[in-house]
Amino acid sequence: MEVIMTIRNDAYSLKHVVTTQQFDTNALIRFIFPLADRMREAVKMGGNTLLAGQRMISWFEEPSTRTAASFAMSMAQLGGEVSFATDNASQFSSRAKGETIEDTFRILNGYHPNVIVSRFATAGDAAKASKISKVPIINAGDGNNQHPTQALLDLYTIQKKFERCNNLKIGMVGDLHNGRTVKSLAYLLGKFKKISLYFVSPLSLRIGDDIKIYLDKHGATWSEHEDLRDIADQLDVLYMTRIQRERGSMLTSAELEPGKFSINKPVLRLLPKEAIIMHPLPRLEEIPNYVDGDKRACYFQQAENGLYVRMALLTIILAPIHIPRLLNM
Repeated sequence: MEVIMTIRNDAYSLKHVVTTQQFDTNALIRFIFPLADRMREAVKMGGNTLLAGQRMISWFEEPSTRTAASFAMSMAQLGGEVSFATDNASQFSSRAKGETIEDTFRILNGYHPNVIVSRFATAGDAAKASKISKVPIINAGDGNNQHPTQALLDLYTIQKKFERCNNLKIGMVGDLHNGRTVKSLAYLLGKFKKISLYFVSPLSLRIGDDIKIYLDKHGATWSEHEDLRDIADQLDVLYMTRIQRERGSMLTSAELEPGKFSINKPVLRLLPKEAIIMHPLPRLEEIPNYVDGDKRACYFQQAENGLYVRMALLTIILAPIHIPRLLNM
């Protein structure tokens, strides 16, 4: 796997964002997360003009709320603009006529944007697009494969809560077979020390062997379970996900039992007081509305953090000259 972000003697570069494997822990802790903190401060002050004159194409083959909106607002907060946006390109672009992903991105490159943020319907299309694109591409999700910027904001949320990314116990619950957010986050967490992952899912929706092999290689521990109640009392982070019905995933009546792959009041009683509850959203029945009032619920703050992390990424990609000043280097 190509490491697209590199750091040597305080030098850094970032072009395409395709997978979470391309980021190392040094880049996250020394650059991306501190820069996200600076972006949080900038938003409070009304934004800045670091990306004045820069233009983004927002090209999504699948619907999006948080990712599309936060990237658009990131450009606005940084003084740039979204020059073209499509929310359902699989139906309302030439992709619906059979155009290849390579030809689509050759065309988009020809209109001279500074960056293209893209959600792909098919796993692997982000990598295909990045190989032919001269313009930086940010993968906003490719099928059931990965969602790297979501994983970055997820880890940033964890780091803000615990002030560390090491020595954590994380439970990942739900559709782990088709859920791209858990895959990306697992790849990212595997790079840190003393990480224990608890994968809670129906047998038919277990996480892939490729991730288990990756975690073994990096020294992370993992285990698989079929009932959240069996491990809830051990967790620092409870990361819930929805069942990906649009990808054919379903639960049986037995699997719909409250507390098995969803939160209910007994699960809340088991969960440690200092734990946090996360969800990439949108949620369905796995998190009832009454959980919102629990002090451990942080999924709305998690979504907000996406703005700051994506502003940081855009700055690194499009305006790296400003990073030493922003980070007082």
